[in-house]
Amino acid sequence: MNPIQNPKDQHEPANAMQMEDSASQSAPLPVMAWIYLALSIAGAVLPWLANWDFIQNYGSSFDLGLFISLANANPASQSLARDLAVGATAVTIWMVVESRRLNMRGLAWVLLSCILIAFACGAPLFLHLRERRLAELQRQGVVA
Repeated sequence: MNPIQNPKDQHEPANAMQMEDSASQSAPLPVMAWIYLALSIAGAVLPWLANWDFIQNYGSSFDLGLFISLANANPASQSLARDLAVGATAVTIWMVVESRRLNMRGLAWVLLSCILIAFACGAPLFLHLRERRLAELQRQGVVA
């Protein structure tokens, strides 16, 4: 320590660094994170509105066999169902690999939401969590 320096001055840079760290930790999320979150909410609500119509039109419970049968009732619906099955499988594999690569939290919630709510909810939810993790890594100075 420089004998001319006041001992209080020695702590100011540390305090300034702490203030900078706390400010960067409270930095706003990227816009894309909010867009993905909005899409996740829409992906939960819109498919379940259709599911609710299905339940009201075809019985008081959710008959999965009938649902699958109706989803394959014509070539157009077969095309959409197969497209979703292949695309969702590929994206789910990527979500698992990417979450491990980035050491993300919340993958179990994402996968459960894909199964129990809708893939249209789970995939954007994963992208939201990924954006949050990438922002966190960027604040820490880690290149992902």
